[in-house]
Parts: sequence; structure tokens; C-alpha cells
Amino acid sequence: MTGRQADVLVVGAGPAGLTTAARLARTGARVVVLEREQSPGGVPRHCAHRGFGDRPHALTGPAHARLLADAAARAGADLRIGVTALDWAGPRALTTVGPGGAETLAARAVVLATGARERPRAARLVPGTRPAGVYTTGELQQAVHLYGQHIGTRAVIVGAEGVSHAAADTVRAAGAEVLALVTELPRAPAAPAWALAARLRRRTPVLTGTTVTELLGRGRLSGVRVRHRDGRSTVLACDTAVFTGDFVPDHELARRGALTLDPGTRGPAVDGALRTSRPGVFAVGSVLHAVESAATAAREGAHAATAVREWLQDGTGPADPYWPGGVPLLAGPPLLRIAPNRVTPDDRLPYLLRTAVPLPRPTLYVTQDGRLLHRERFHLTTAVPHRPLKLAARWTHRVDPRGGPVHVTVARPHPG
Repeated sequence: MTGRQADVLVVGAGPAGLTTAARLARTGARVVVLEREQSPGGVPRHCAHRGFGDRPHALTGPAHARLLADAAARAGADLRIGVTALDWAGPRALTTVGPGGAETLAARAVVLATGARERPRAARLVPGTRPAGVYTTGELQQAVHLYGQHIGTRAVIVGAEGVSHAAADTVRAAGAEVLALVTELPRAPAAPAWALAARLRRRTPVLTGTTVTELLGRGRLSGVRVRHRDGRSTVLACDTAVFTGDFVPDHELARRGALTLDPGTRGPAVDGALRTSRPGVFAVGSVLHAVESAATAAREGAHAATAVREWLQDGTGPADPYWPGGVPLLAGPPLLRIAPNRVTPDDRLPYLLRTAVPLPRPTLYVTQDGRLLHRERFHLTTAVPHRPLKLAARWTHRVDPRGGPVHVTVARPHPG
């Protein structure tokens, strides 16, 4: 095992990690990017649909992945594929394994861009046999778009989010029929236009209030048993099932490093500069909020690069005795989570929230110790589950760094 020194180690070569690496390498920093897959680009590598990159010149996912990887390489970042970060060897050092064997890499700063993953059938506790033909969205897209594999002829998509419709398009691209999209929710969480297109243009029903209760078949999937909201049980005959959505942060490295995790996002807790609880360690992208768009991840990568550059210049971060950590930022029910989830008076990155229930034209209240810091009304927006709501950061200068947690709620606070 050997040791090498870099200015910055970036773990993960998705949109967030590659953008961070490119920005930092352009300033002359020695940047090493570790990617356990065999090519860089992250999830967009196997998303064949358009919609990536800056409009109106939207790219396919693979084209966008190549663009980001090429930009990082041209900037001077050292992209190492097939390399897995196993554990921490020091405050800002990692043990890795790759084609060249085991190695310890030390750096002045570490950026975690490890992304997120979908929970598979077993983690969702769906009973039944263990037949072939059961996928997550990522497994399906890789099988079809990267390896050209045959997947079956008749598929049921478990979920009805935007990613579920993308999975349905992948099934069709493989020459198979989509029988239905099923969701436990009382209404489809994807944009209404997508559900309408599925029903009318694709002739694919979206079954709301419907739960998958069992997988059937031995050797190969033969059907899924579903229960409708009225209690009826039905078997949908199919040879393929795709479990979509239900993302969780890939936070194993953060957990092994004893970084503070946020209970709402289950990813590393970070402030508005995307600094974690360990000095010199930053986190960006879907490991913070599973899962948002590639564009959001890239914007966070660019934002984090500025904070990392400041760290490299003086090794301390802002002259703030309360950093790292900041004040906890908590989202109250029915809000599920908020990211970033720590706040300092200097933070400027917008906050992303998710809600458990639809909220027509919500008003958000930001308070600390009974004091109203900010009120923001969304006149033309309905916040719905599985879609982000963005809260501006123009109130952070009012935060007392010595005060209690800052709360974000949708109910008017009682006078303190």
C-alpha cells in the first residue's frame, strides 16, 4: 500500500463531482477523482432521454456525461475509474482499491459526491419468490442502454414519479410492453402531463392507490399481485418488474467517517457552503438529498468549489468560532426534509425541501427561538411529494449563530 498527496480528493464522478473537480482544477489545484464504475458521468451515462444540460441545447444523458468528464479532464483533474474508496485513513485521507491494488490517498480537502441509490425489492419488504426479471431503474437502464441486454416482453413499473416514466421509456426502447405504472399514493406524483401522455399516447394506465403485495414465479417472474384501494386483489401477468424511486443517499463513507448525518435527508449534514461536520470535508449532490436533478447536482458542485478553494487558501474556512456545524435547520411536518440542513449567517445557497402531502400555494415560515426570520409565499406553486420546493437564502444574515435551531414550517408560528 502506497500513499500519495493531492490538494483535493473527489469521491464520485457524477455531475456534482465532475463539476467540482473541473472548477477546482482550473485554478491550478491538484484534483484526483475516484470513481468505482468503469466510466465517469454518474447516472446520466445510462439515461438515454434528452433533457440534460443547458436549454435549448438539451442533451441525452450519455452526451451530458461525456461533456462533464471531458471538461474535468481538460481542466487537469486526474480521473481514476474502477477505484473504490473503502474507508478513512485519517481526517482527510482514504484507503482505496482499484486496478493498481490497494492505496492510501491523502489530500488537503475531500469532497464526497457519492450520489444515491434506489432501494431494491428486498429493502421494500415485498414478499414472494426471487425470480429473474426484477430490476431497479438504474439496473434496467444499464442493462438496456449500456449492455444491450434482453429484459423480457411485459413489464410492470412500481412507482409513478418522473423516474418511473423514464423507466417505462427504457422498457419500450428494449421492445417490451409496459402493462401499468402502479403507486400507493392517491394521486400520481409525476407532472400531470406525463401521466396524461402515459394514458393517452402510450395507452398505459397509471394505477393510483395500488400496492404491490407479492412477486410470483419461479426461475422467471410470472406476475405481480397488487391490492387496490378498495381491497380487491389482482394479479398482473408480466415477466419484468421495475422498482423505481425510493432513493436513499449512498452515505456509507460518510457514516464510516462518523460525519454528522441529517435525520431528514439521511445524508451528511451540511451548511450553505456544503461543509460537513469534519473540517476540510465537503459533500455535494444526491448524497445530500436523494435525489434531485443533474442540473441541481452540477450547481452544487460549482458552489462547493468556491468553499473548497477558500479552505485551500487558509485551511480554516471563515473566521467563525461556531464553524464547522452552524445552527441546525429543521423542517417541520408535513415537510419531510431540507438541504442544506445547517445554517450560518453567511450562507447563500437556496434550500431544497420536500413535502409529504400536496400543499397548494404554501407559505413557508422561518423562525429561530420564536423570532420570525423570513416568510415566503408561493403564489403559483403547488408543492407535491417527490418534487422539490426551493426556499431562497436571503434571510440567513438574521440567524443568531449562538441561538437555537432554525425551524421551517408551513404553519404560522405562535408569537414568542
